[in-house]
Amino acid sequence: MHRREFLRFVAASPLFAQQPNLKDPLNVMDFEPLARKALPPAHWGYLATGVNDDRTLRANSEAMNHYHLRVRQLTGIVAPDLKAEVFGETWESPIYLSAVGHQKQFHADGEVAVARASRARKTMQMLSTVATTSVEDVARERGAPPWFQLYIPKAWDETEKLLRRVEAAGCKVLVWTVDNVPGRNTETLIRFARTDTRNCMTCHTVDPLAGSNPARNRTKPMFTGLSGDINPVAADWSYLDRLKKLTSMKIVIKGIDTAEDAILARERGADGVVVSNHGGRASETGRGTLDVLPEVVDAVNGRIPVFIDGGFRRGTDIVKALALGAKAVGIGRPYIWGLSAFGQPGVERVLEILNAELTLTLRQCGVASIGKITSSTVVRAR
Repeated sequence: MHRREFLRFVAASPLFAQQPNLKDPLNVMDFEPLARKALPPAHWGYLATGVNDDRTLRANSEAMNHYHLRVRQLTGIVAPDLKAEVFGETWESPIYLSAVGHQKQFHADGEVAVARASRARKTMQMLSTVATTSVEDVARERGAPPWFQLYIPKAWDETEKLLRRVEAAGCKVLVWTVDNVPGRNTETLIRFARTDTRNCMTCHTVDPLAGSNPARNRTKPMFTGLSGDINPVAADWSYLDRLKKLTSMKIVIKGIDTAEDAILARERGADGVVVSNHGGRASETGRGTLDVLPEVVDAVNGRIPVFIDGGFRRGTDIVKALALGAKAVGIGRPYIWGLSAFGQPGVERVLEILNAELTLTLRQCGVASIGKITSSTVVRAR
């Protein structure tokens, strides 16, 4: 009897549980439950959270259903060209890896694994200011510098120091994220953190309205010698003027959600904008980024490129954004799901799936290359 009980105990042990296989996921959403299983509650909460009631988070995905594709038949297209021209460089695909902070909480290799996947899959990587790996190390592992996503320090002299370091690492594009400047209310994160058996509150702020955590930020490599205090609430458009005087990098404003702000960004000299609500993690607008995209594209009137992120899970979603005027499309949670479950191979597999779906969708729509996608490829759902 004791032997049988022991064998049942061994069979039920996690050590003997069937491990997920990288080829099991059929689409990027299949990585989500694998990531949730792999992560402790607080880290899953950080990844899963929106703000308030998470309505904007859901709106991002729901917006994909507001547009339909117009397919074409017998076009003879076999291998559509996925290349996209961005700031004078040729990308192998219009998909890029958007900034996600604190990546070592998802996998021990963190941003290094993502950098290696970025290099292997010839995909642009955007590195967060609150990354757990330095920009210098990421540039080395990628074989080329990433784009750098900026949370602006409250002290201007710290902004200068940070940008000098980013420039020295060879970064050509600075992506100033503005949608978190007013603060945010990440209730879902706090609810998950409270269920974690570890002592998480030194990292995950108890008050969801408290904003950034300078003490935590100071542990990150990009804050060496800095206070860790970021996102001055008093920041206005004059900060863009100051950034332009400070650096020769291209400056892209991330977090644009209206035509009015797109016009201001263009008029103040931004080199590009990202239609983004931080993956539903900024303000509870209830509008998905794909629904916002047309008004922003109209507002900039072709004078600067428009990028987009938020809720993109399929190759069909990406084609819709490109047809509505986006230059390129960023993904966030999907590649972090892959990272959490499998490390570098998981990130690569997510990119492989999305690019395969993108290729298939272009064939179905009769489009021979990314540059030939037009507004006639989509129609607004009634």
